[in-house]
Amino acid sequence: MKQIIINGGKVLSGEIKISGAKNSAVALVPASILSDGIVKIDNIPAVSDIDALTETLLYLGAKVKREDGLMEIDATKIKSIPIPQNLSQKLRASYYFMGALLGKFKYAEMYFPGGCSIGARPIDQTLKAFKLLGANIEENADMYKISAEKLVGAHIYLDMPSVGATINTLLAAVRAEGVTRLENAAKEPEVVNVATFLNNMGAKITGAGTSEIKIVGVNHLNGCFSEVIPDRIEAGTYTILGALIGQELKISNIIPDHIESLLSKLKEMGVSFIVNDDSLIISSAPKMRAVEVKTLGYPGFPTDLQQPLTALLTQCNGKSRLEETIYENRFKNVDYLNKMGASIDKKTNRIIYVHGKTDLKGKTVIATDLRAGACMLLAGLKASGKTTINNVEHILRGYENLIEKLRAVGADIEIVDA
Repeated sequence: MKQIIINGGKVLSGEIKISGAKNSAVALVPASILSDGIVKIDNIPAVSDIDALTETLLYLGAKVKREDGLMEIDATKIKSIPIPQNLSQKLRASYYFMGALLGKFKYAEMYFPGGCSIGARPIDQTLKAFKLLGANIEENADMYKISAEKLVGAHIYLDMPSVGATINTLLAAVRAEGVTRLENAAKEPEVVNVATFLNNMGAKITGAGTSEIKIVGVNHLNGCFSEVIPDRIEAGTYTILGALIGQELKISNIIPDHIESLLSKLKEMGVSFIVNDDSLIISSAPKMRAVEVKTLGYPGFPTDLQQPLTALLTQCNGKSRLEETIYENRFKNVDYLNKMGASIDKKTNRIIYVHGKTDLKGKTVIATDLRAGACMLLAGLKASGKTTINNVEHILRGYENLIEKLRAVGADIEIVDA
């Protein structure tokens, strides 16, 4: 087990370059199975979730090469064999193997996926889509067997615009017979990235990024080269950090439109920043105003930035209100923030009130999940004194070269074996 040790209160300046999007890469890697050739994916982040997916690819019989962010995958020899529990439960995104294997082999067998404990994360919308495409599903003690004699395009309406269900539907439908129309689809940039990847292989997908996607099934998908988009959640996390303790901190390799909802809230708070074509420069403000925030699907405020933002809200004057609409168990960071000196009330499992401005002091805390860990990281960098974060494996799942990037801009931070 590792720990992150922070001596906080340092002003950060310089440049942080954003890596490839974890939430895209973890879908693109399983999607490579659908190709009948060799695919190359650039800008793959070096995070532990990619290591776990690579392990599964190798288990299935793929050949994988990784070097300097470029991943080459030859899945021409793989077989659809049962994915064991120790692999499928390493991360939530393992369930993209369901859609990819079903799409190519008409058969997938694996355990319920793992991931962070942030509330109920059912896969009912994914299974609903598979059934409408013609698949039969057997469930036994968290093991799913999904099979079909053939997959046929269908009209699918998602009860909620789930990113996972949208992507899994693309993966299953892209080689189905006929046309699939997916309504109430998720609009996130990661969905567009996956659709572009599949289209580069020869798929016929239109409408990605809107609520209605059309997929015309094809018999064959070729090899291709594609690139992972910049990580909007990493960009947002470091932008929030700049608002906390930055002095002309530059966040580069970003797509500003992807974090527009965050930038809008920062303006409302009174934070100053300059946005360029693919970067921004941000500094902390001496006085920030309290705001109201409600998480929503894209282009609304992202649930994955809700917890990091809470650290910033502790430094805003007045009472901020934060409502989480996506997951019902995403306030595990609150008790640790209060331990550090914050004043946060839990109204319900969905709503908190943050009273500011409060001084934060270094303490020993726990990263209960990926984005809660990011919140504790930001709080520790702001706090006076020493902060020790345990269970940091959660944080390392989502942020490439975390320690190196922060040290380069002036943070006093290290990772040690506990």
